[in-house]
Amino acid sequence: MANNQAPQGNHDPAGSTQMFRAFVDEAPQGRQAAPASGGPRIGLILGVVIAVAVVAAVAWLALG
Repeated sequence: MANNQAPQGNHDPAGSTQMFRAFVDEAPQGRQAAPASGGPRIGLILGVVIAVAVVAAVAWLALG
């Protein structure tokens, strides 16, 4: 019986990963992203405030 799962030829699966990482690490000069002005931080704060409001509303309904 032949082993059909063996790779054929000299294919290096890590080679394509290394080339992809090198491609991603190259930052195009015209497409560098500007730093965000607190976008994720504002979303986190709003999420915490909404979560506290929901917990408070559930506790108020459970006790009242």
